[in-house]
Amino acid sequence: MPKPLSLTFDPIARADEHWKQRWGSVPSMAAITSIMRAHQILLSEVDAVVKPYGLTFARYEALVLLTFSRKGELPMSKIGERLMVHPTSVTNTVDRLQAAGFVEKRPNPDDGRGTLAAITDKGREVCDAATEDLMAMDFGLGAYDVGQLGDIFALLRPLRVAAGDFPEEPGH
Repeated sequence: MPKPLSLTFDPIARADEHWKQRWGSVPSMAAITSIMRAHQILLSEVDAVVKPYGLTFARYEALVLLTFSRKGELPMSKIGERLMVHPTSVTNTVDRLQAAGFVEKRPNPDDGRGTLAAITDKGREVCDAATEDLMAMDFGLGAYDVGQLGDIFALLRPLRVAAGDFPEEPGH
């Protein structure tokens, strides 16, 4: 159900108009402001769906990552690398998942100093249920069709490549 409108104009378009008058045309300002607002909207909607499961989107992502792994477990360092977050954030996320009974931590037998995070049966159940609910609401992106979603992914890919998330692949 859409929320009631609080403004009668697009505040980002209005800011863009003022920006042009003061500093000249800078399309990147309107684009970043739109992206940041979209991030706020999506995070709020997705977090509202996963909150009843005792999750945030960051914790949900960690559970999904563990379900994708062959054995349902990964070293903490790999989790941080794949989710592209700081080691402290991984520790916080996994500790909260562990406290909820969704993940177990144990020493990594392949690395004496490392720790493995392993998803529990309860974690798998919660992950599956949350995924079902997120898919039902199109991860908050129901305003777009399949082609537009592909366009969004393609438009943001060069930004992620430029940030060093991964190397550009031939053909992209």
